[in-house]
Amino acid sequence: MASEGLSRELVVEAAVRLADREGVEGLSMRRLATALGAGAMSLYHYVASRDQLLDAMVDVVFAEIELPPEGTDWQAAMRRRSESARDVLARHPWSIGLLDSRTAPGPAHLRHREAVTACLRRAGFSVVMATHAQWMLDGYVYGFALQSSSLPFDTPDEFADVTGEVLLPRLPEAEYPYLNESAIALLAADYDPSQEFTFGLDLVLAALEPLRTT
Repeated sequence: MASEGLSRELVVEAAVRLADREGVEGLSMRRLATALGAGAMSLYHYVASRDQLLDAMVDVVFAEIELPPEGTDWQAAMRRRSESARDVLARHPWSIGLLDSRTAPGPAHLRHREAVTACLRRAGFSVVMATHAQWMLDGYVYGFALQSSSLPFDTPDEFADVTGEVLLPRLPEAEYPYLNESAIALLAADYDPSQEFTFGLDLVLAALEPLRTT
C-alpha cells in the first residue's frame, strides 16, 4: 500500500541522503522507512527490493555527472566529464564501488555511457580502443575518489599540518632519508594535494591520444 506524501523519487532521494550520511552497508528498507516516518512494507510499493533501490540510487549518481560536452575536442570533453565524476563521487563516496556493479542500469547510467562512448568514437577511437579508454579513465577517476575519501588532508594547509606535526617526526633522516627529504621539500614548496587529480588525468589523456585511428 502506498503511503501518503511518498513517491518513488522521494524514497530514492531519501536513500541517497541516508547513504551519504551513514554509508550504504547499513542501508535497509526498515532503516529507510524509519528515516521517512513510514512503514517498512509501504516502501515496497515504490521499490520491489533493496537491489532495485540500489539500482535507482546509482542512477541518481550518474544523473549528477556532467556528460562530455559536444562541440569541443575529446580531451577537453573527457576532462570535464572526469572532473565532474570526481566531484560527484566526493559527495556520494558510498557509490564508488557500485557504479559499474549493477546489472540493471537505469536511464541516466545508459545516457552517460552512450555519451562517453560517442565522444570517444567520434574522436577516432576504434570500438575496442574506446572501451580501453573508458576502463582506463574510470579506473583512474574511481581509484582517485576512493583514495581521496580516506585522506586526512585536502588543502595545502591541512597537508602542512599533518606532514609537519604528525608525519615528519616519525621520519628520522638516518632511517628514512628519502621520505624525510620528500616531506621537507614538499613543506617548503607549499605542496597542494588538490592538484594531483589534474596532473594524473592529463597523463592519462595524453597516453590515450596516440591510440586514435583518425
